[in-house]
Amino acid sequence: MSKPTTPLDPEAWIDATAPALGLAVDPAWRPGVTANLTRMAELANLVLAFPLADDEDAAPVYRP
Repeated sequence: MSKPTTPLDPEAWIDATAPALGLAVDPAWRPGVTANLTRMAELANLVLAFPLADDEDAAPVYRP
């Protein structure tokens, strides 16, 4: 799987998805929501960047 070609714009993402999900995002919450979305995108990119062979399957049960 490849990395996203467009970097996340958390403000635009909030503006687009909150109404679609029926969520009201209080202006006081936006900095925290933006920070969380940015961090989640960074973590997702780490997972997506991990190399896997084409013949590898996901484990049916997670065992640390």
